[in-house]
Amino acid sequence: MSPQAAREQVESVNELLRGSGLIPISSTVAGVTVLITEGTDGPDLATVLENAPGVDRVVVVSGSQRLTSRVFRPEDTQVTLGTAGGAVFGGSGFAVIAGPCAVESPAQMNAVVDSVVASGAVMLRGGAFKPRTSPYSFQGLGLAGLTLLAEQRKRTGLPVVTEVVTPGDVESVAEESDMLQIGARNMQNFELLREAGASGRPVLLKRGMSATIEEWLLAAEYVLHMGNSDVVLCERGIRSFERGTRFTLDLSAVAEAKRLTHLPVIVDPSHSTGKPHLVAPMSLAAAACGADGLIVDVHTDASNAMCDGAQALSGEQFSTLMGRLKPVVEAVGRTLSPAVTHSLARV
Repeated sequence: MSPQAAREQVESVNELLRGSGLIPISSTVAGVTVLITEGTDGPDLATVLENAPGVDRVVVVSGSQRLTSRVFRPEDTQVTLGTAGGAVFGGSGFAVIAGPCAVESPAQMNAVVDSVVASGAVMLRGGAFKPRTSPYSFQGLGLAGLTLLAEQRKRTGLPVVTEVVTPGDVESVAEESDMLQIGARNMQNFELLREAGASGRPVLLKRGMSATIEEWLLAAEYVLHMGNSDVVLCERGIRSFERGTRFTLDLSAVAEAKRLTHLPVIVDPSHSTGKPHLVAPMSLAAAACGADGLIVDVHTDASNAMCDGAQALSGEQFSTLMGRLKPVVEAVGRTLSPAVTHSLARV
């Protein structure tokens, strides 16, 4: 529908669809009402709809992908977080999110955040809730971890992203973060996707370890269907027969997702490879294949990390990576996004 469409015009189009035996589903994307139907009644109905008052255009999409499809929205979506430009995903820049896999303590967060901010990260990461394979592994600090992460946002001025694992936690996590992460293990937790979509916060959606590209995009469809078009996709590795790496980083999926959807796509080289010496080359490859950014694990005391320390870069390694990224990013016609000017203050 046109952004200026009146309520009566929307209802009139709904009646046209229902009169043709179709069941319209209403959604809001970027402030615009979109009416979605399953099935079609041929070109005559499309012509009638195109000429109906308030209709902007009629889009016929094959397959299950609707709101995430480039047929629906040919231009790239940009997701912006923070103030003064903050972190932008999907534009001409290449944005890097960095921080520890898990929030552990004030001292740990101060050290890691100081390091990644100095090297040019434009957004901070840190897990307060950690879904782990083993019930005996560290599960995160919970609400206390959220508080520590929020303190770093206040101290640096940079936006933060953290994972939410249950629908009931969406509201509290949204209050303390700028972006909600849906982890690989929850990619098809449909109630969680709906709650995150309704939260009003941008969503970082990681690809499930055994998910096809279509399933990944349809998970994003759940979020957009709730009226939230600020979704960033994240390729973080899939299961394969290979045991030399933690997972298999599927960079072909990045290029294919960029072809199929208007949503930004970033890469997690840390969880996919599980090895620090592979993070840099895979990050460079991600930039070269068209990814919109990275999310990288960094820890200044990785040997004592409470979660995934074996894959984390040191502060020095992260700084080196940022220096190596710049010419690769520029070679594909983009720019390495600079951090927002800020002053660090101890909390």
